[in-house]
Amino acid sequence: MPMRERFERKLTELRDDILAMGSMVEDELKLALRALDKLDTELARQVFEADTEVNAARFEIEEKCFTLIVTQQPAAGDLRAIVAVMNMIVDLERMGDQAKGIAKVIPHMMQFANQPQPPELKQMGDIVGHMLHDTMTAFAQGNTDLAQVVVNRDDEVDELYAKIFTKIMAEMAKAGSPDRIEASYEVLRAARELERFGDLATNIAERVIYRVTGHLQETNVDKEI
Repeated sequence: MPMRERFERKLTELRDDILAMGSMVEDELKLALRALDKLDTELARQVFEADTEVNAARFEIEEKCFTLIVTQQPAAGDLRAIVAVMNMIVDLERMGDQAKGIAKVIPHMMQFANQPQPPELKQMGDIVGHMLHDTMTAFAQGNTDLAQVVVNRDDEVDELYAKIFTKIMAEMAKAGSPDRIEASYEVLRAARELERFGDLATNIAERVIYRVTGHLQETNVDKEI
């Protein structure tokens, strides 16, 4: 098999590997959201197990990237693709960590099962899940338009988080007991994990744009200081 053909096959394998890792993270997030909705510690335990697999996938893909760089001495365009993948798997691993962070709050929230979860929390979970799915689709297709849609959706996540933050701060201010304050704080922790998950999905979408266009820029900047 010619060297170039062998190299193209390895790049295809890398693409398939990162898509598989993205699917793993998507499943981990779904588990975490189900665990949060039901306050189910068994589901939370499964999130931890899933995260271990995500971490292992990251290091396996990273090793493949290093091997390709060392053995194939890729040209600029190919090197850009490999570097993009290496950055993407780091963000995917961190997204798994955010899902695990949601699972971590569940035992604490079970102590306050009567504490209502704001509807914005579920909305955030739905949106960031779609953001990850669309990001992986954009990566598979080299679709910069879809990647930009993901970037734009992060504003929705930020707005929902701001609403939750405002509500929680108001609840904590008028809480009559330390237990009420702690209950509100655990909800805020879960919301923060989802907000960060959305940020990381945005990072990956920016890497997709970079891989296709060769231009790396922050496409979703804060509008206020």
